[in-house]
Amino acid sequence: MNIAGKTVVITGAGRGIGAAIAQRLAVEQPRGIVVSDIDERAAKDTAARLGEQGCPVLAVGSDVSDGDQVERLVTAATDAFGPVDVAISNAGVATARGLYAAEQEWEAAWSVNVMGHVRLAKAVLPGMVRRRAGSVVLTASAVGLLGLPGDAPYSVTKHATVGLAEWLAFTYRPRGVHVSALCPLGVRTGLLMPAVEHGHLAGAMVEAAAPIIEPAEVAEAVVRGIDAERFLILPHPEVAAMHAAKAADPDAWIAEQADASARRRRR
Repeated sequence: MNIAGKTVVITGAGRGIGAAIAQRLAVEQPRGIVVSDIDERAAKDTAARLGEQGCPVLAVGSDVSDGDQVERLVTAATDAFGPVDVAISNAGVATARGLYAAEQEWEAAWSVNVMGHVRLAKAVLPGMVRRRAGSVVLTASAVGLLGLPGDAPYSVTKHATVGLAEWLAFTYRPRGVHVSALCPLGVRTGLLMPAVEHGHLAGAMVEAAAPIIEPAEVAEAVVRGIDAERFLILPHPEVAAMHAAKAADPDAWIAEQADASARRRRR
């Protein structure tokens, strides 16, 4: 899909990958971009930068764990710029916890990392189906393809996000809507770097897997992926080979990850 003349909504756009995607899409001359974040001040900061680029923009504070707020976000976007053509569901949380993360942490990860995507999809898909056109991008993670020792709620919910994206893709493609799963590995954001800097197992495993890239590189991959209507958007090209190796021999993959994580725990 060509972004020119389209209405775009991006959640989790106050900083990091979401903000970078917003700035990159602004270059494509959309009809308007709505940037949303639970941190409304951060969303407004992103919007100010887009406005300086000459892009029509609206900032909306929105918590994707609240279905009513997601509905209001889509209504605000439609009122400002017309029906939503491109929805980039990017909001996400990490816990840095294992199996014994508190119940509230598991619930929060599920509500944001999975149900946040469900809520946005439910809000935008009816209009896209009526128009038989639209693009939905779910920010999963390479973790959703490969797994991640160290952060159980994050790994489990990112796998669920990939599964959701697959289901949406084969259900809505015949209705004119393309769905993508964005699956980067390490990206230099506030979600990852504290774990890397503090030597947390999950951060160390991500850092060892592939080079940590900048949010702008992810944003560029998103533009290319939307244009080519690819299902998997892989800013780290090595993830494709890793995913293939895991599928070819899952026992060997699990053994390799278990050995690598055990070595790091002994450090």
